[in-house]
Amino acid sequence: MGDSCCGKSIEVRALQARQRRVLVMVLAINAATFLMMVAAAFAAGSSSLLSGGLDNLGDALTYALSLAVVGASLRAKAWVAVFKGVLILAAAIAVGVQIAWRLAHPAVPLFDTMGAAALLNLGANAACLWLLAPYRHGDVNMSSVWECSRNDVWEGGAVLAAAAGVWAFGSGWPDLLVACALLLLFLRSALRVLGSARRELAAAQGAAPEIRGG
Repeated sequence: MGDSCCGKSIEVRALQARQRRVLVMVLAINAATFLMMVAAAFAAGSSSLLSGGLDNLGDALTYALSLAVVGASLRAKAWVAVFKGVLILAAAIAVGVQIAWRLAHPAVPLFDTMGAAALLNLGANAACLWLLAPYRHGDVNMSSVWECSRNDVWEGGAVLAAAAGVWAFGSGWPDLLVACALLLLFLRSALRVLGSARRELAAAQGAAPEIRGG
């Protein structure tokens, strides 16, 4: 039995080490993509690019938090998931403010800059999702990270579609339309992550008396 427990402990440590490596990689990818997207957003005058850049910043912070709680208690992971949900909600608010500003100051984004940045962003997001896919059914920490990464892929495809729309119609409305869609996506994701964290917190609180009683 001792050998069995020892083997399980080794497996858990190995899993945690793999999770840390993956989180470091996706953190680096998102930090670099954030800088690229924000620079391209200001150069192109694109709301959807700026929305994607803010999302990448939120994800980089999320991955850093996730890295910090690998191997922590379920309660600690649940509270970090709450913070992740709040970050996603903050990204949604930032997108809403940007949309309002663009409506007051209409302009046509630069298609070539917007399209190149959107394509690079989609590739980076797809790579992160692929790296995180093996952990999507894990604890609340890793599953919420995968949720953020899946949103990024949708966001990357939407921004690329916005760039195509700007080119096809010679207008800024596809950019604003996609930014509005991203706003709804962020709101939905924030509710999902916060709901999952609430359930984990409730489970942790319910298990606490049993642990003390044992």
